Amino acid sequence: MSADTTRRIALLRHAKADWPEVSDHDRPLAERGRKDAPAVGLKLADTGIAFDLALCSAAARTRETWKLAVQEMPHRPKTTYEERLYDASLGELIALLNETSDEVNDLIVIGHNPGMHALADALSGRAQGDTLARLTRTGFPTAALAIVSFTGSWKSLEHGVGTLVDFWTPKGH
Repeated sequence: MSADTTRRIALLRHAKADWPEVSDHDRPLAERGRKDAPAVGLKLADTGIAFDLALCSAAARTRETWKLAVQEMPHRPKTTYEERLYDASLGELIALLNETSDEVNDLIVIGHNPGMHALADALSGRAQGDTLARLTRTGFPTAALAIVSFTGSWKSLEHGVGTLVDFWTPKGH
């Protein structure tokens, strides 16, 4: 069954964080981040995707981004806070996604750069419209969202198997 199942991954970089005198892991959102996070939640709602699972970095800024974004969504997916998303390399991110159960069709990952940008770029062997050009031009700013679709099991997820179907940034809406 999973060999021909189309799946979607939404890759969300946390919203703009503040720089108080705390560890990097504990940095909260800045005022702009608290405004952008609900906007990305509305964008997620507009996609019509009912995510089965959210994997969210355990860092404060990603948890806060997700808390504000998910409030704008009609369907709240099961959320797992995953310490391995913090400061993960591209290889570590793909390995983590390969662990996803094939019962999950649509997954959202809330993480950090450079990992979210590298993952969107690596998975996207193809792109719809100008999505890849926009991703290349703007980079992956805070609160950016990329949606990649692919066919197959999560264990088969690797470089170039996906299609970048959407790329959104708060400044672009």
